[in-house]
Amino acid sequence: MKRFGSAAWSGNLRDGSGSVSTESGALDDFIFTFFSRYGDKPGTNPEELIGAAHAACFTMSFVRMLGTVNLAPEHLDAKSVVEIEKDGEGFSITSVHLSVSARIPEVDEATFQSIAHKAKAFCPVSKLMNTEIGFEATLLPK
Repeated sequence: MKRFGSAAWSGNLRDGSGSVSTESGALDDFIFTFFSRYGDKPGTNPEELIGAAHAACFTMSFVRMLGTVNLAPEHLDAKSVVEIEKDGEGFSITSVHLSVSARIPEVDEATFQSIAHKAKAFCPVSKLMNTEIGFEATLLPK
């Protein structure tokens, strides 16, 4: 199985702009610029796309693992915060913090934590990242 995303760019770094697209069409020539990445202008940036991909991947991994013990969430929210910092003359992604909160009927805290941590470890996007990934899991009241 192969999936792809693509990007195009015109102009110099500060005044130019790019667009990002996905094979599925979920993103179709979505704009990104220097200032949408390093400032507060509208548009996307690679770090938020990585965060969205990580959160989506983890969510599917978690739901799959819950299913192996006949559980399903009523509701699940995952968020992946990707931090980028100045590194010499360039920038580096220095950390990622993944968090999940879920409402799952008939699950105890120990089982929830065990499955959540296993899902983080088995998520293909988590495996891809060569950085420490902070993690927290919150089981919401029933």
